[in-house]
Amino acid sequence: MDMLPKSVIITDDTMREGLQIERAAIPVSEKLRLLDAIGETGAKLISIGSFAHPKWTPQMACIDEIAEKFVPKEGVEYTAAIFNQKGFERADKYYPKLNIRQRRFGTHVEMCDTFARRNYNRSQAQQLAAMDASIKGAKAAGAESGAVALGNPFGSNFEGPFSLQQRMDMLEVMIGKWHKEGLKVTRCSFLEAMGWNLPHQVRETLLAIRERWPEITDFHCHLHNVRGATIASYYEALQLGVREFDTCLGGMGGCPYCGNGRAAGHVPTEDLVDMCHEMGIETGYDLDKLIEAAAIAEEVVGHSLWGHVSKGGPRPRGDKLYPARMPFVETLEHAAHFRKGPEVYEGQLSPWRDGDALSGLGSN
Repeated sequence: MDMLPKSVIITDDTMREGLQIERAAIPVSEKLRLLDAIGETGAKLISIGSFAHPKWTPQMACIDEIAEKFVPKEGVEYTAAIFNQKGFERADKYYPKLNIRQRRFGTHVEMCDTFARRNYNRSQAQQLAAMDASIKGAKAAGAESGAVALGNPFGSNFEGPFSLQQRMDMLEVMIGKWHKEGLKVTRCSFLEAMGWNLPHQVRETLLAIRERWPEITDFHCHLHNVRGATIASYYEALQLGVREFDTCLGGMGGCPYCGNGRAAGHVPTEDLVDMCHEMGIETGYDLDKLIEAAAIAEEVVGHSLWGHVSKGGPRPRGDKLYPARMPFVETLEHAAHFRKGPEVYEGQLSPWRDGDALSGLGSN
């Protein structure tokens, strides 16, 4: 049943979801430095942030200045998150440099009514009711198919776990509304802020959806890594052919509405890219440049992030194998020798002894 894809689309969401949970006082110049570094990594689509009300997202109060000042990289499409008509009008002023005109017809409903009210100021019932107008609008605009997004499908900090049957029942309602208008559904997203995902749940859900609705051929996973299981969940999704994933440099990100704050971070972009490359899956990213961008991200936010590959380095091969005579490497600063050179551990005691390892002083 495994259907490992040859290539994947990994969308790094550092500038939007990453920075929106960090301190609001980060200078625009530093945000532009980070955006420029991300543009060098091989990313094909970058969100520069969100055109949100500064009362609720003060970290994005400078979004217009960023949109005016950033210098686009060749081959990269830049977009932004918008939440209403006013946000669209603000962002669209920067077209074509910033393109928020891409139209993807879709509907989104939260499994958790409490989270829907906290995050969207709408009840689950209101989200379901609003689908009708959205689908009619899609049909009127000439859509031939649609997409559904299930919010927090695996569980809620406020309401507890959701079963596979609950997920399928909700999708039955949502997809049924599209079918009622004569439109099939070809894409399904899992949008999870509260980190309840587990690998076996992701697998059973994907298999159940494919069996029930074979018309759904594209899947997208935006799963927060609150409890450390998400890269394993992404692995299961990869095994079943899923090609679209969201991540952030160093695992940045979080959600102020779910009770976990910055702890509700993402899978680090560099970690997922490294895993995909080791599995023979193309990503389009340059891992070394991603690691450098993650280091810049730590400088910009002013604290250590949660990536692994950006700290321990890729698996060394060929002329990048570590020298046998290298001294003790103990701190994160020492571990950065793979990108900064041996001077970072200069002066450390070395355990290496020439000759027979069993003769001489040896080492412990």
